[in-house]
Amino acid sequence: MSVLLSTSNSASACCRSSKESSASVCCSSRDDTSVCCSGNDVSTVTKDTATEPSQKGEEKGASAAKNLVKEKPSRQRRIIRRNKDKGRNKSRSNNPNRIPDSILHNAELQRAIQSSGLPSDYNFEIFKTLHRCTPNPQQPKKTISHVALQMPEGLLMYANVLGDLIKRFAPSVSHITVLGDVTYGACCIDDLAARAIEADLLIHYGHSCLVPLTATVVPILYVFVEISLDVQHLVDSITHSLVTEQRRMGKPLEPQDGHQDLSLQLAVEADAHIDRQAPSLVLMGTIQFRPAVVRACQILREKGYTCHVPQIKPLSSGEVLGCTSPSNLRDLSKLLIFVADGRFHLEAVMIANPSMEFWRYDPYGKCLTREVYNTTQMKSLRHKAIESARLNSHTFGIVLGTLGRQGNPAMLGRIKALLRKHKKETFILLLSELSPAKLALFTTVDAWVQVACPRLSIDWGHYFTKPVLSPYELEVCLGLTQWREIYPMDYYGRGDDADKKKSRSGTNTTNAPTTTWSNYHDDYKGRNMRRL
Repeated sequence: MSVLLSTSNSASACCRSSKESSASVCCSSRDDTSVCCSGNDVSTVTKDTATEPSQKGEEKGASAAKNLVKEKPSRQRRIIRRNKDKGRNKSRSNNPNRIPDSILHNAELQRAIQSSGLPSDYNFEIFKTLHRCTPNPQQPKKTISHVALQMPEGLLMYANVLGDLIKRFAPSVSHITVLGDVTYGACCIDDLAARAIEADLLIHYGHSCLVPLTATVVPILYVFVEISLDVQHLVDSITHSLVTEQRRMGKPLEPQDGHQDLSLQLAVEADAHIDRQAPSLVLMGTIQFRPAVVRACQILREKGYTCHVPQIKPLSSGEVLGCTSPSNLRDLSKLLIFVADGRFHLEAVMIANPSMEFWRYDPYGKCLTREVYNTTQMKSLRHKAIESARLNSHTFGIVLGTLGRQGNPAMLGRIKALLRKHKKETFILLLSELSPAKLALFTTVDAWVQVACPRLSIDWGHYFTKPVLSPYELEVCLGLTQWREIYPMDYYGRGDDADKKKSRSGTNTTNAPTTTWSNYHDDYKGRNMRRL
C-alpha cells in the first residue's frame, strides 16, 4: 500500500547531479586507486661508520688512534630527494588494477560508447571491463577469449551492445555468450553454466558480490550498474515532506545539535509550532542507488539533519537485499526513507523493523510515498504453517534451488541431518523455481523445506497446499530455536562473531552472532554438502 507524499512538483530541483563519486565498490577496482608513494619529498639520512683499530701497544695504539682521528673525515649527511611525480607514476604503473591510459583515453572507444545507445545515467563500467578482459603480461597463460554475460531481465536489452563493445576493443576476446535465464538477484549468479560452456570470465551485471569469489568455479567480474539520479530533488522532497508532515501532525521537530537550515527557517516563520531543529532519519536503498543515498545523506547532514546509513555485513552500507536487512533501526530513528523503484527490497527492512515508519522515493517517477506492510498477518500465516508441519508431518521434502547459486548444498546437508535426527523421512528435490502445481504432484510429502530464498515462504507460502518452510522456520518447527516476534531477515547476514568492527557510518546493527540459517555461517563457507 502506498500513500503519495510528494511528487516532482513538490520541491524545486535546483541542482541535478549526474554521477556521484562517493560509491564504494566490493570485488572491483577503479582507476582512482590510492597511490602508495605520494606526498612531499622524502628525505633519508645516512651515516658513515668506521671501525676503531685494535691497539697493539700502549704507545703505538695511542699514536695510531691519534692519527686516525686526524685523518678521519667529518660525517656528512647525504640527502636523497625523490622525484614526486616519478614515484607516483612508478607506483601506478605497478598496480595491476589500474586502468591504463590506452583504454581510458581511447578516442575510438569513447565515440563507440557515445553512439552505442547505452543510457548515459547507467554506469556499465566498460573501461574496467575491457581492462579485465585484456591479457596480463605477467600472466600470459590466463588469456580471456570467451566471456559470458549475465544480467537481470531489465538490462538484457543492452546485452548485445555490451558484447559488441567487449569483442571489438578487447583483442583477446573472440566469443561472447549471453546467459538468458531469469536472474532475480546476486544469489542467482550462474558460474556453473559459465563453466559448462567453458567461459573464461563471467560478468554479472546489476547486483552486488553476494556469493564469495572463492566459492565460484570461474572468475567473476561484478558490475553494479550504478544509476545516477537527481540527488538534489531527493533531498528537497525529503525536507519538504518532513516539514509538511510535522506541521500536519502539530508536533515539534525532534531536537538535535542546534543546526539550522534555510528551509526549516522558512517553515518556522510560517508555523510557530515547528522548532528550528531537524529530525533524525535513516536512509537506505538498493545497490544501484547507493551512491545517491550516500550523497543525499551528506547533504542532509550539512542542512542539520541527523542522517544514518546503516549496514549489515557483508553488504555495503545502505544496501538492502530482499532477504537481508539490518534490524533494530528504531534505535536510530523512527523514520526510514528508501530509494528504489519497487517494494521488494524495502519489504525486507519493513519486516525486520516493524515499528518504524517508511517512505519510498521512486527515482524515475520522482515521487515520495508512505509505505506500509501487514507484518502481523504475515507472521500469523508463517506461524500457522510451522505449527501444521510440527503436528502433522512425518515426511519432509527438501528443495534445493538450482537457479544460479540460490541453493547452498552445505545448508542442505545440515537440514537433512537435523530431520534424520528427529526421526523424519526425507528426500531431496532440485528445482530452479517453485510452484504450487509442481509440489502438489508429490502427494506423499507432508511438508517442504526450501533452501533457495526465504521470501518464497514469506510471500507465497500460503498458496501451497502443504507447508513450505524456510530454514529458520524449520528450526522453530523442530524446537531448535524460539519463534521470534521480529521475523529475522539475515539470510545473507554475517554477525559479530565473524566481524566485530563497526561500519564506517558508526552504526553496526549486526549485534547477534551469525545464525545457523544464514549463508555466512561457518559451517556453510565451503558450500559443500557433507556426506551423511
